[in-house]
Amino acid sequence: MLSRIAESLFWIGRYVERADDTARILDAHLQYLLEDPYLEEEAACRALLAVMGATPPSEETEATRATVLDVLAYDRNAPGSIAGALAASRENARRAREVLSSELWECLNTTWNALPSRIGASGPHEYFAWVRERAAIVGGITDAATRRDETLQFFLLGRSIERADMTARLVTSRTLAGGAGPGWMTLLRSCGAHEAFLRTYRGRDSETLAAEFLLLDRLFPRSVLFSLEQAERCLTRLAPIDGRGLREEDARKVLGRVRSRLEYQPLLSLLSSLTEEMAAVQEGCSDASDAIRLRYFPSGVADDWIGDRL
Repeated sequence: MLSRIAESLFWIGRYVERADDTARILDAHLQYLLEDPYLEEEAACRALLAVMGATPPSEETEATRATVLDVLAYDRNAPGSIAGALAASRENARRAREVLSSELWECLNTTWNALPSRIGASGPHEYFAWVRERAAIVGGITDAATRRDETLQFFLLGRSIERADMTARLVTSRTLAGGAGPGWMTLLRSCGAHEAFLRTYRGRDSETLAAEFLLLDRLFPRSVLFSLEQAERCLTRLAPIDGRGLREEDARKVLGRVRSRLEYQPLLSLLSSLTEEMAAVQEGCSDASDAIRLRYFPSGVADDWIGDRL
């Protein structure tokens, strides 16, 4: 497979997942802003922008819900926003058109074409629901119509790294906000994890168990641990480990260190420094992405359709 095709597949997975997870995070936080009349809106909005890696407005400019939506939902020129991520996923699909199924290309292209009308005609929560639905369709088509070769592995690799990073951001948004942010049950619902959580813990409801589920559950596909393990599996299928072991800069080694730090640390110790641990997950995902680019996408040409960081 040509490196430019592999790179486009990797970023399709990342951008679609970025749009989906950003919609979930914004939906949970904006709903909480509406429900709590005593919440200081500007502080909450600035904290959310910081967690998502967006530059907050100057101190002279008030940060409001409208500011958050403009920056993180509707800006089609920013790869960290929902609209920007959907546009970037379509552009990468156009460059990898020869290896994508017609159904997947049509889905991404239709989503891109419908984006202006969705931004202008629907409210935020309807917009977020539409984004989640389109991301689910992309995932379903990819699973049903993609051959289990490098095409699927690069797509899943990008999606898994992005999902681990965004779940870490979701947890960070809760820890930084403290009592002024959405509760753990709200975060579980935003990930579609609430029912699975209740079945796993037989109806028990606690913040500690909710955090453990989002971070360490091995069977739920949006947990940080599951996403990191899936990314490692994809890398192993792309390049099996030989007798010489892994080089220091290998992405599997980077992800393995992050996973081991979560997996083998006592839960109470992990929860006591959750903000720092989630920052380490995000840094590890960024380092792994850099290692993947050096290994599989070597190029001296600046690829201006790709934004590798939020």
